[in-house]
Amino acid sequence: MTVIVLTNCPAGLRGFLTRWLLEISAGVFIGNPSARIRDVLWDEVQQFAGQGRALLAHTTNNEQGFTFRTHDHSWHPVDHEGLTLIRRPNAVAAPRSGGDGTKTGWSKASKRRRFGRN
Repeated sequence: MTVIVLTNCPAGLRGFLTRWLLEISAGVFIGNPSARIRDVLWDEVQQFAGQGRALLAHTTNNEQGFTFRTHDHSWHPVDHEGLTLIRRPNAVAAPRSGGDGTKTGWSKASKRRRFGRN
């Protein structure tokens, strides 16, 4: 089983993939091509993705039963003691107040409604 997920890729690339795979949702393709065809499809995706992102997941003979590859994606696969995990970028914590001096969070009125009138 092979799954390819495209985000913000040209329509021509999506049309090319429909020759080999079934598009079950916008940008999500599944199928069961041979390993050789899968590698050729992934090379084409990498070449013609443009500014878009792509993710390929396919079954393989390992402990997880699958593996995946990414193209131009901020999440990257990392091998951790034989398991492939996804490393997401660290999210920057939002400041408690806006840059223009405005406060964020619960207003006094919403606190009264939620916790009572006192």
